[in-house]
Amino acid sequence: MWDTWSLQGRVSRGWAVALAWCVIGTLGILLAGCSKPAFQNIDITGNTSFPTDFSLPDTSGKVRTLADYKGKAVILFVGYTHCPDICPATMAELSEAMKQLGSDASRVQVLFVTLDPSRDTPPVLLQYVHAFSPAFAALRPASDAARDAFAKNFRLVYAKVPGTTADNYTLDHTAASYVFDPDGHLRLYVRDGQGPDPWVHDLKLLLKS
Repeated sequence: MWDTWSLQGRVSRGWAVALAWCVIGTLGILLAGCSKPAFQNIDITGNTSFPTDFSLPDTSGKVRTLADYKGKAVILFVGYTHCPDICPATMAELSEAMKQLGSDASRVQVLFVTLDPSRDTPPVLLQYVHAFSPAFAALRPASDAARDAFAKNFRLVYAKVPGTTADNYTLDHTAASYVFDPDGHLRLYVRDGQGPDPWVHDLKLLLKS
């Protein structure tokens, strides 16, 4: 004959164990949901030392801000069209990354911001970015002062290197990009020369979040 209290104890302990596993499972799900995405580039989510927006004219003269690209991940890459190496290499990486994203590429906006507004006129900029993708766009500070303010806000470093003539100069500049998520939050700092795979990996994470 079963001892009533013994049986009750076994039943109670069984429910306790089941409840414990349920709680552990729930916490696991919650913790997984709260954990930060495993980005392959530098995660700067929540870093308050960077600006939360920008305001620059595009090649048509219309001033653009993040609000114009709501619902898209925005890649802000800064360079200049006469750049002999880093800029075209990065733009080619981004072009390939968009191809690998397939239909998700429509939810990403690449913006090329020039540090050389005197030579990079709107037609020159438009031709340059469209050589890599017709979906890419360009932004051009209206003056050197506006360029300097933008660079300071985004903590960009650049310096003019004289060439053989007054117009034949180059610019040493920070070789990196900033990425905003579809909600307009600054999330990633991406260094150059990493190839398209990290771009694709991280953009997929941002588009899912």
